Amino acid sequence: MVISSINSQPFSQILDQLNSYNLESDQLLILSGISWEIYADLLEYLGDSPLFRVIYDQGILQIMSPSSRHEIDKENLGILLETYLLEMGIRFYSLGSTTWRSPHVKKGIEADKSYCFGQKKDQPDLAIEVVITSGGINTLTIYQALAIPEVWFWQNRQLKVHCLVNGTYLQSNQSKLLPNLDLDLLTSYIKWDEPFDAVLEFRKNIKKID
Repeated sequence: MVISSINSQPFSQILDQLNSYNLESDQLLILSGISWEIYADLLEYLGDSPLFRVIYDQGILQIMSPSSRHEIDKENLGILLETYLLEMGIRFYSLGSTTWRSPHVKKGIEADKSYCFGQKKDQPDLAIEVVITSGGINTLTIYQALAIPEVWFWQNRQLKVHCLVNGTYLQSNQSKLLPNLDLDLLTSYIKWDEPFDAVLEFRKNIKKID
């Protein structure tokens, strides 16, 4: 992991930093004194690139290059959750790693996975974060400012659920959006080395519970 803290860098120098990254390991670049306009320009420049995740919090810009481990865990969690939703007949819309931002509060974030349930909405009901590298911006405060109802963190092979209650996140042992989902069961299959086998076994257990 590499963490840099540099004040008020021009846009071109930020791009030079990104071009020097080793994409085989998680790295963080943290910059301060960055305007909302530079943040918006960076998002436009990067487009839908999967190589970088960009977070902005009132002048602080964080750019992460996800490692292969991060991406594997993200995809495994996503396919297991979507398997549950399909098996249970829950209508959902996968929004992937769409950037959610608000110029009013000057905060923006790209979730690893995000979903709407029931119908499409302007913002997701659920955001999921896979945390491999510690440190950096507290992303939960950004989700709180954006009023995302529920956020899951997968970190140290554990799943932590935070539910928004009266404007504040409370950690919970159960999802309020998906109250019948057995999170312990879900977590056990995220840890499998073979995702194909994990999905098949997870489906069998969902049906047994149902």
